[in-house]
Amino acid sequence: MVEGAKLLLCALDAGAEIEAVFVGASEDGLGPGPAVADALDRAQSAGIRVYSLGSGVVEKVADTVTPQPLLAVVRTPVATLDDLAEATFVVVCVDVRDPGNAGAVIRSADAAGADAVVCCAGTVDPFNPKTVRASAGSVLHLPVVAGGEPADVLDALKARGLRCLAAVAHGGTDYTAVDLRSPLALVLGNEGAGLPDTLGEKLDLGVTIPMAGRAESLNVSMAAAVLCFEVRRARSKG
Repeated sequence: MVEGAKLLLCALDAGAEIEAVFVGASEDGLGPGPAVADALDRAQSAGIRVYSLGSGVVEKVADTVTPQPLLAVVRTPVATLDDLAEATFVVVCVDVRDPGNAGAVIRSADAAGADAVVCCAGTVDPFNPKTVRASAGSVLHLPVVAGGEPADVLDALKARGLRCLAAVAHGGTDYTAVDLRSPLALVLGNEGAGLPDTLGEKLDLGVTIPMAGRAESLNVSMAAAVLCFEVRRARSKG
């Protein structure tokens, strides 16, 4: 489920399969605002079914405290590891549990030009409504693979020639000193516990973002943004 005109437009632009759109009753009786009206016009022009809901219905079905007056049911995109044969930059989430963090990771990966994101078993559902919102729609146009045991996922990516670089808070190689131009998978761990020790033999190198202050670590989504854009910067230099 996607909520709001912006995400609906994103789904339309991505060519996603939209099963139906639901528009809530206007509290002021003036009808939908310009953004909602534009999204509805595009949906109807695309032949998508649009349903009007009675007063208070959207508030009962949406998962936000103050929902937007527009909901859409979108068929979940399906991507698998087999689709990543040509990938040279993949972001892997291992036990990332917070939907806001997972969505922000996907958004950063998309913005930095990653080929795909893999959300391993144990990571929050990337198509959870909160994750979809936090991704700002990136889950709809960047391949996102859901599921797979972390060790199996890393084995599959290594078999495709990708180095597996682990983002670690301390003790890794300074990320600015690592060659990020070759094919790689950036592996991110749990918000509190990091990556499990059992994955040690699957990982080629730990990379760390040096910190000047007294913060113990960066939020996983912030670390993902820094590292993803360093990959982009390194590759843009050739």
